[in-house]
Amino acid sequence: MELKDAEGWAKAKAANTDPYGGRVISYAEDWANFMERDMAAGATLEACAQRTSREADTDGITGFMYGAAVATLARVWKHGEALRRWHNLKTQMHDEGERANASGGVLNPALMEIREK
Repeated sequence: MELKDAEGWAKAKAANTDPYGGRVISYAEDWANFMERDMAAGATLEACAQRTSREADTDGITGFMYGAAVATLARVWKHGEALRRWHNLKTQMHDEGERANASGGVLNPALMEIREK
C-alpha cells in the first residue's frame, strides 16, 4: 500500500489495536492493496473499488467499519482522495456526496432510511 502519510497510518494502527478497530485497519490495508493491484493492471479506481471492497471483506464488516476504512484511507493512502470522492458519490442519496466532496468530508454509509407503509 503506497502511503502519502506514513505517520498518520502508524497512528491509526496504534490507536486501533482492539478487534473491531484492528479489523478496520486490516480491511483498509487489504482493500488498498487489492485496488493497487488492479490499478497496476490498468483498471481505474472507480472501476475496481466496489469489487475489491467485497474481496477484502472476508468476514462481514459493518457499514461503520467500511466508512472508517474510507476515512482512514482518504487521509493516508496515495489514492485516498480519489477513493473519498468515489465513495461520496456512490453513497449519496441526493446531493450530499457533492457537498462532502467540496468540503473534504466522508459520508457515513451506515445509514438507515425509515419509510411509512
